[in-house]
Amino acid sequence: MNNQADEAFAKGIFLEKKAEFEKAKAVYADMLKYVTDEDILKKASSRMEDMDDLIAERQLYERIDENAKQVLTETGMNIAGTLTIMDILLEADAVDFDKETAPLIPLKRDYIDHCLEQTPRRISADPGLNTFGTGSTSPFLKRAGDEELRPANREEYGKIIRAVDDNQDVLGIFSLPVACDRSISLIEAAKLMEKNYQGIKMIPTNTMSDAEVAFFKDKENWIDGTSLISTLTPMNNMVEPFMRSALAGNNLLLIDQSIAGVSGAASPESFLTQIHAQVLFMIVIAQTLNPGVTCIHCGIPSLAEAGGNLSYSSPCQTLINAALARVNTWITGLPSAQTGGSTSLTELTTQAVADSELSRNALRKYGVHIVRHAMGALGSLNFFSIEKFIEDCERERNSKKIFKTVSKDAGVIPMYFPADDQALAGINEIVEKSSPKNTDHTLKNVDSFRQWEGVVRQAAKRKTYYPELNDIIIDRIRSDA
Repeated sequence: MNNQADEAFAKGIFLEKKAEFEKAKAVYADMLKYVTDEDILKKASSRMEDMDDLIAERQLYERIDENAKQVLTETGMNIAGTLTIMDILLEADAVDFDKETAPLIPLKRDYIDHCLEQTPRRISADPGLNTFGTGSTSPFLKRAGDEELRPANREEYGKIIRAVDDNQDVLGIFSLPVACDRSISLIEAAKLMEKNYQGIKMIPTNTMSDAEVAFFKDKENWIDGTSLISTLTPMNNMVEPFMRSALAGNNLLLIDQSIAGVSGAASPESFLTQIHAQVLFMIVIAQTLNPGVTCIHCGIPSLAEAGGNLSYSSPCQTLINAALARVNTWITGLPSAQTGGSTSLTELTTQAVADSELSRNALRKYGVHIVRHAMGALGSLNFFSIEKFIEDCERERNSKKIFKTVSKDAGVIPMYFPADDQALAGINEIVEKSSPKNTDHTLKNVDSFRQWEGVVRQAAKRKTYYPELNDIIIDRIRSDA
């Protein structure tokens, strides 16, 4: 009988990992009726406690996905002045002229669905879930004892490459970590990356020549980082590079760097809905230009501190990126890359390294796909430090070792993602007033992220899932005690 009970519990956990929480709930409900073993009953009861919260959370992510498509079909994108994009969509018969009340240029729903159906759900060199690596192309290299702000030179980039080579066991993605000065070009940096790192690599190509972009063609382990949209409007300087990368057939990392309340909506749900809509629009354009091209959803939602700097030490920065990862891993099935595992601190200190470790651990517990900016970054991505990169890799090596040994009976951890029934209205108000900063929706949601963090903290006090591995939420609870 115990074998059957163990198998039933394992089935419930398996269904949770697939985000099939209704089915998992049914399994646990049956177990509570018929299983007699006290230990197994206790485990099933513990999982049953979370099912309604996880079911509700999944429903919110489904709503985000649906509402993002509604942004494209009912609100539209501000592309009337971008003739190249307009011509592409008009030729594809993608514009919905029947939506006369749409404030911007709306797309046909069946065309959006057609483009999404063509988008691959796997990348050839997929590094797997909970993959952490470098990224952000920080403008400055942090040098011990040197306060001058400048990018990396050829010799320093060689040191970075050697450090990466020494830590390939924990570095899941090698994304260009810091800007280079004139002593080394981007394509030269890419060739060094190609020679010394075997895993998946990412570099932006928007400033490269056509011949240099061709270097990445048909290379499964390379990703071309590109972007197109900000605040529902194309960035004019990115239109041609975006089109070139899509037409070249490169694996595309579609980056959205919106900041809540600054370039994006202010509530968690409205914010993710806007980001998701903007990335979906990029997918539509990419698939129109080159059907079947690989597109990685790289919405990297960010929060700003009172002074305007990004807030990478905030638990909410980790939470919102984990939530967007779930939109993709649970709902869309699209390859997904977010941001996290960094710090707001500008100096290499014990706390800076701890900030990064605790964020990575929380992301690992919630479950993510690919996370960039997680190794070596300082000052909310303004600096890259080789010394911190090495420290981060050592901490990550230890965390992975611990996580492999912990019990997986904990199942999926609820994030208590907060609902906002005015999410779409908030996005429409941004269109009306041309900026999130001036909207009533933003003012009403000033504390929404802090309130969400409070709910998560209270839940973590009641129930701890992986106590062997400290994370950014548990650490804040201990600090408050």
